[in-house]
Amino acid sequence: MRVLLVDDQPLVLAGLDMLLTPVADIEVVGRAGDGAEAVALAEQLRPDVVVMDLRMPVLDGVAATVRITADEGESKVLALTTFEDEALMFEALRAGASGYLLKHAAPTEIADAIRRVHGGGVWIDPTMTAKIIDVLRSRVITTGAGATTTVASDADRARIAEVLTPREQHVLRLVADGLSNRDIGNTLVLAEATVKTHVARILMKTGSRDRAAAVALAWRSGFAQRSPL
Repeated sequence: MRVLLVDDQPLVLAGLDMLLTPVADIEVVGRAGDGAEAVALAEQLRPDVVVMDLRMPVLDGVAATVRITADEGESKVLALTTFEDEALMFEALRAGASGYLLKHAAPTEIADAIRRVHGGGVWIDPTMTAKIIDVLRSRVITTGAGATTTVASDADRARIAEVLTPREQHVLRLVADGLSNRDIGNTLVLAEATVKTHVARILMKTGSRDRAAAVALAWRSGFAQRSPL
């Protein structure tokens, strides 16, 4: 995987370079210190993945992401930032980023995120996944009688109930609650590989592009708020 690194802090840029260069399946092909330079190098080098800082001078990472991802199927962007800010995350994802990772992530996690993004998937930092769930939960409306309702899609909820088995519905609720595959396996007494299979089938049956999309569907439809089977 050919990777372009982008950060306005030379020490961070050097640290990422030192971290990723020894990784067998990753080749660092370029380094940029601002968004404008990143756009120019991405056009010249055509990297598979651009690891993009978001707060930079000249041209910020969000604007640079829009330009780099304008050609669908070309370079993918993984946002790497210090900001645990859901608004910034949604802004980056809307701009075309395929992942949002915090800089305190473990070295192996950065490499894994690059692999996931390169493979066409999406990587969201676990800390931010919890924030996504909080944002979706905030859409619940409390009525005057004290009961709760939600801006839900009956069609989506009916589709989930129709296409997913009872076990898959239970797994989807746990995914929507932010549990990892390992945690779900521990909760349901299932092997982690079995949980992965259930999640893959859930994504396929619901037409969700990735785990985050399945979480959004579960909360948007109100399905995640119903009692587990």
